[in-house]
Amino acid sequence: MSDSNPHTHPDLSPVADYLLAQSGKAQMLDALQALLTPYEQQELVNRLEIFALLSAGMSQREVAKTVGVGIATVTRGSKALQAGKFDPQKMTSGTSS
Repeated sequence: MSDSNPHTHPDLSPVADYLLAQSGKAQMLDALQALLTPYEQQELVNRLEIFALLSAGMSQREVAKTVGVGIATVTRGSKALQAGKFDPQKMTSGTSS
C-alpha cells in the first residue's frame, strides 16, 4: 500500500508532540503559521466553525451554506463529533500567551 493512499492516516504523533511543546498562545500561533499554508489555516478555522455550529444544533445543510463548504465536509465533522473525536467544550478562548 502506498503512502499516497488517501485512506491511510499519517502518524501525527510528532506534530502533536511539537504543538504540545509550545509554551503559550503566541508560540502556538507561530507554530501553526510555520506548519500550515494559509489555505490549511483557513481549513482549520472552517472545521472549528463547523463543529461549533453543529454543536449548537444547526443542520448540516445550513452549516455548509454558512461556512461556505461542501456538505461532505460538514458530514465528516458531524461524524467526528458523533464518534467523540472532538470536544466542543474545548472551543473556549482558552488562556492567552
